Amino acid sequence: MPDKSAPKHAPEEVQEKGRRRRKHGGLTLRDVAKLAGVAPITASRALNTPDAVSAEILARVRDAVERTGYVPNILAGGLASRQTRLVAAVVPTISSPVFLEMIDALTRALAAKGYHLMLAQSGYVDSCEDELLEAIIGRRADGVVLTGVLRSQLGRRRLIASGIPVVETWDLTPTPIDMLVGFSHPKVGSEVASYLHARGRRRVAAISAGDERARQRMAGFTEVARTLGLAGSDGEIPVVWVAAPTTVAHGREGLLALLSAHPDIDAVFCSSDMLAMGVMNEAHAQGIRIPERLGVIGLGDQHFSQNLYPALTTVRIDGSAIGETAAHFILERIAGRPVAEPVRDIGFTIVERATI
Repeated sequence: MPDKSAPKHAPEEVQEKGRRRRKHGGLTLRDVAKLAGVAPITASRALNTPDAVSAEILARVRDAVERTGYVPNILAGGLASRQTRLVAAVVPTISSPVFLEMIDALTRALAAKGYHLMLAQSGYVDSCEDELLEAIIGRRADGVVLTGVLRSQLGRRRLIASGIPVVETWDLTPTPIDMLVGFSHPKVGSEVASYLHARGRRRVAAISAGDERARQRMAGFTEVARTLGLAGSDGEIPVVWVAAPTTVAHGREGLLALLSAHPDIDAVFCSSDMLAMGVMNEAHAQGIRIPERLGVIGLGDQHFSQNLYPALTTVRIDGSAIGETAAHFILERIAGRPVAEPVRDIGFTIVERATI
């Protein structure tokens, strides 16, 4: 006679059944629930909405998951709830540090609510943004975060038709696809020109990447600089264009080109802190004193900027605020709640240090 006092499914028995089942249909949530001693729906809540169960239940379910090696079938769960719990972010490059603060904030804010960030790199030249968006929409991500305003009409039509919440970032427009968190690039350029003029610089130049957002900044910079009388005898503000993503080498080469053609320049606006670092390195190599002979201002306020010698004056963009706000917008829309301020201008700050 079997021992009726023994549990119906000892942990070892459930694990053994799980190992056998993996050879055929795979371990299921029902197996995890049995091992944890809870109903399948309770186990599901513990995995998908951990705040909805007690700390004791959550610990039991997580222990069962760890002991069995169970991996939830995300696609099946998504089909049942019409959610994948994935948010896709498209950035031009992952090699530039300028977007890392936003990505980190997005990741943390989404994870706190049980969502995960899927990162895609579109590139600057010959961007594959349309192809990436097609793949993202086809996999029914719960939200999409774009870097910059989407210019492709095909991409805009696809995203609008999909009904997926979309946040465009790092730019500003009165006509976003859905929601937007960013700042005005032309205004960055114009305020940098006014800042240099106010600090006595009279012959300014720039080194810039050639992407659309950088070109907007330089348009604002050169227009205001000319108005303030900061141009040379030809009436122009010299700009050296380099490929994106920008590097220290680009900065060094850019300063050499500027000094060769315009030896009287007294300040350089760089479209990234990386370029500014290159300018400073080349100036040091040539014995050019910063800021006495040459002023330098970057953009991005990267982690290394305040530790350069001298400390770099730069334009601070709050990437954390962009990421956190974008995550908040998407989570509100997923929850079916309206977003009161769907276009948010977070602005920027000129951080004055020792290079101007």
